[in-house]
Amino acid sequence: MRGEVLHYDEDQGFGFIAGADGNRYSFAREDMRRDASVAKGALVEFQPGGGQARNVYSIRAQTSAAPAGTAAATTSPQASSKPAAAPQTQHFGRLAETETGGSTGLWSYFWRAVTENYFNFAGRARRKEFWAFCLFWMVCLIVIFGIGAGADAAMGNLDAGTDLPAMAMGLSITFVLATFVPWIGLIVRRLHDIGLTGWLAVLFFIPTVGGLATLVFALIPTQGQENRWGPVPAGVRI
Repeated sequence: MRGEVLHYDEDQGFGFIAGADGNRYSFAREDMRRDASVAKGALVEFQPGGGQARNVYSIRAQTSAAPAGTAAATTSPQASSKPAAAPQTQHFGRLAETETGGSTGLWSYFWRAVTENYFNFAGRARRKEFWAFCLFWMVCLIVIFGIGAGADAAMGNLDAGTDLPAMAMGLSITFVLATFVPWIGLIVRRLHDIGLTGWLAVLFFIPTVGGLATLVFALIPTQGQENRWGPVPAGVRI
């Protein structure tokens, strides 16, 4: 598979590649051939497997030299006077996606968190991504509770003072449980974005302290350079 090097730490001996299939793969020094170029932006070929890139090697431009007589016969004076077009850099996977400009919207962050990033505990999440998820998560919870309350009212569950709004509570609890994994993944990626280990997400489970710690993590600005968890997220001004 073809891909592009997003990040490589020479000292640690590991990095990330954006594959042409839209996924990001990690690789280590031992996964590279000797002639591999691992500078940021380098085009490479590799063998994907389980989120890991193996047998990584550089893609070198191959130029075929045509015979001098043939070139002279087929090239017109007008064509030879025109400057050759500069080659365009190719981008793959998530890097190309983030350069479209529309993927840094608030709703886009929330939608990706509950779809393609549902089980994503790698990479980085900027402050805007975290607060966008909080905003739409709360809006969805209110809407779901309102729908459930309306159903309870239609079924007469709210007529008696002792009855609980079973439908509203059931739908709300289901939504919270369904979004629990994306919540933890987002907290882990937010920790990565500020240069901390994702294991600090265990503080989230400590009453009172967990909520305060998560708030502090959410307010710390993004690190303005690449770190061991990936490049600076798109849209961040360095």
